[in-house]
Order: sequence, then C-alpha cells, then structure tokens
Amino acid sequence: MHNPVIFIQRLALTVAVAITLLAGANLARAETTYKFGVVPQFEPRALANIWIPILKELENRTGLKFKMIGSPKIPEFEVSFMAGEFDFAYMNPYHAMIAASRLGYVPLNRDHGRKLFGVLVVKKDSPIKYVNELDGKPISFPSPNALGASLLMRAELANRFGIKIKPLYVHTHSSVYLNVIFGKTDAGGGVMGSLKRQSQEIQGALRVIYKTRTMSPHPVTAHPRVPAAHMELVRKAFIDMGQTEQGAALLAKVPFKKIGPANLDEYMDLKTWGLEEFYVK
Repeated sequence: MHNPVIFIQRLALTVAVAITLLAGANLARAETTYKFGVVPQFEPRALANIWIPILKELENRTGLKFKMIGSPKIPEFEVSFMAGEFDFAYMNPYHAMIAASRLGYVPLNRDHGRKLFGVLVVKKDSPIKYVNELDGKPISFPSPNALGASLLMRAELANRFGIKIKPLYVHTHSSVYLNVIFGKTDAGGGVMGSLKRQSQEIQGALRVIYKTRTMSPHPVTAHPRVPAAHMELVRKAFIDMGQTEQGAALLAKVPFKKIGPANLDEYMDLKTWGLEEFYVK
C-alpha cells in the first residue's frame, strides 16, 4: 500500500510545478510584445483607427501584447517584412506567397466572405469606355506591388489587352481615386474593398471599366519565430472575434466580412500567374 504522506508530498510537488509552469507561461505572454505590421492601403490615421482597436481586442482575448507597426508606403512595408521585422502582419496575397517562400511566414486568417480583385476606374464623365482606349495614357496606382490594384492589373493590361501605359505611383488607394477625379491621370487601379471604403461623393465620381480575375484576400500572417501556440491563440481569437457583434464590427473596417482560417496553398498558387515579370524588387 502506498504511503499516504509520500503520495500527498508528490501531489503537492506536481501541483507546484504546474503552477510554476503556468505562471511562467503567463509571464512570457505578458513580457512579449509582438510587432504587428499592416500594409498601408490607406493613410496612416485611417489604418491606426482600424487596427489599434482590433489589436487591443486581440490582447484581451489572448493575453499577448501587440504593437502596430505602420509603414509610410508599401515599398517600405515590403522592406520590413522581407527583413523579418514583423512578428505578425496583414499583407496582400502576393506578399504572403513571397513571405512564406523566403522567410517561412504562416498564413493564419483571411476573409471568407469575399474575393479580392482589382478594379480599373475612370472619372464618371470620362469619354473612356473600354480598356484599350487607355493605350499610352497615364494611370495611377498605389505602388508597383500592390497586388490587385497594381501588380495583377498591370500584368493583365499588358498580357490580356496588349497596351502600354504610363504608370504613376501615388502611395495609397485613396490617392489613386483622387488623382483620377482631379484629372491627374486618365484611370486608376484599386480594389473593390478600398473603393467601397471611400465616401459616397468619391464613389459617385468614379466608374469601373474593368475587373481583374479573383483571388483569396489579404491574410494575417505570422513569422515562424512566433511559438506555434501563440499563432493558434491569434488564429482562434480572430475567428472568435468575428462571431460577436462588436468584434465583427471592428473587423468589417479592414474589411473582413467573415473571418476564418487561411491556407498556405491558396497563396502559393500565385506563383503560376506570371506576375514575377511585373514585380518591382
């Protein structure tokens, strides 16, 4: 028969070790502040207003700490994620493919309520009705490697329509639309999500003349140095957030219509789209 005193001592030791390990895990959570990069689709203040409340909600749900890292322009964002500066990042699908291939970034979450595609807009009263009428014309884009708005759009203008254009890179999607409205360029490349975020006045002043093929939207990704357990905490927290009215309202501003898990394979397919020729390194 087992000695009850020894049994109690062993049980107490086991409980003490478990408490110590749990305390250590909680301390590690509290002491680690993860850098969360966000691709600059919009101007900095708008991005901060969207993402800082989301990150605070993630902190409440995971016990982890996050710091939003803004980038003034998309090229600077690319330099940062290629240098592995972000622990987590919200990035376009082509960036996700590159980040996964070269650095091992892991897609965690994406929007399951929509597909991403580029839109080519002209001023509402523009005489231009067809894409081939833009041959030789100036077209504004956020940056060379903004996927739907620029990279895929420029590839399809060249390969599908065989036209040559004069690209003007204006840093943000909002600037693209304003450049078209004020007549700085004859057309502009954006995505439907960013177009719908504009005021009714801006949307009403533009007309869509072309849409690109569709793809899975921007994912939230994690650098491989992040512990797998913390990746899973974040993945689950995003999904749980989307199932509450308050959380869904926060995510809708990104926009995420219906957030769910992301799969690496759906982004690796972009390798076959012939975009490398148009990607500016």
